[in-house]
Amino acid sequence: MVSARLNDRRRWGIIYCPRIGAVNKIKRWREIRAYLVEKGVTYDYIQSEDYGSVERLARMLADNGYETIVVVGGDGALQDAINGIMLSENSANVSFGIIPNGIANDFAGYWGMNENDYKRAIDCIIAGRTRKIDVGCCKYVTDSGEQVRYFMNVVNIGLSANIVEIANKKMKTPFAKWLSHARAMAMLLMHHNSFNMKMRLNNHVVEAPFMMLCVGNARGYGMTPSAVPYNGFLDVSAIRPPKLFALVQGVYMLLKRRIMNYKLMEPFRTTEIVIDDAGGARAGIDGRPFAPTYPLTITIMQEKLNLIIPK
Repeated sequence: MVSARLNDRRRWGIIYCPRIGAVNKIKRWREIRAYLVEKGVTYDYIQSEDYGSVERLARMLADNGYETIVVVGGDGALQDAINGIMLSENSANVSFGIIPNGIANDFAGYWGMNENDYKRAIDCIIAGRTRKIDVGCCKYVTDSGEQVRYFMNVVNIGLSANIVEIANKKMKTPFAKWLSHARAMAMLLMHHNSFNMKMRLNNHVVEAPFMMLCVGNARGYGMTPSAVPYNGFLDVSAIRPPKLFALVQGVYMLLKRRIMNYKLMEPFRTTEIVIDDAGGARAGIDGRPFAPTYPLTITIMQEKLNLIIPK
């Protein structure tokens, strides 16, 4: 339960996002709760009601003075949460903690956090070591006016928006992991369309057919593997449409997180990219569907979020 205004500054505000597909959605929370009690953590707990509620809940916690907001969830839930926090007038006072609990936990994995070790994640939040990190910002205009969407990991446009969830599922057995990779490869082989894209970055206009375009603040599921969320830059990976053999090679490199070595990949580093036309390609943001209008302006906001990180 969230109080009107918070008096205990040590109290955490926790948003629990049950993992998609979980049979017993409360089991994980019971384990986490038992460890919080063991560690003497004071907290208020809210479970997300449905897809999209996390943004509203995170803003509510920030507006009510919680200085430690913890999300138990995956990449999509984290993205929703930072959008809520960034809309609050108290965003600068918030320290953001992560307990990985999603299908894809790529951003948490960047910091060495494992979804199977919630105790270590809680210990890190208790220790309270924070680092200011960059936040990506998307701006576009609709009939309702200018729209803003923030992200921590990556914006995907093209085929990568369709396969990112399949290719990055954390499977429990080697066979299931192989099957996941096989499904991602099959999707690429059957739907390796190219999209005539036009974008502006670093005082240059790039207009060419691309199979996928990835704009990363962090490693972006292996598609922007050199990106780091604290250097003030966005990494851009634009992949040209390949022939069949080169396509198979590209899929292999993507799944092995070696996409920077792919001969048809064009890398850029910038502080701003304007995508004037995506050629009809679908888009995703931190593993979630994204439907912006164009032109879409993507910038980097330096040191905008206080993230609680491992020692």
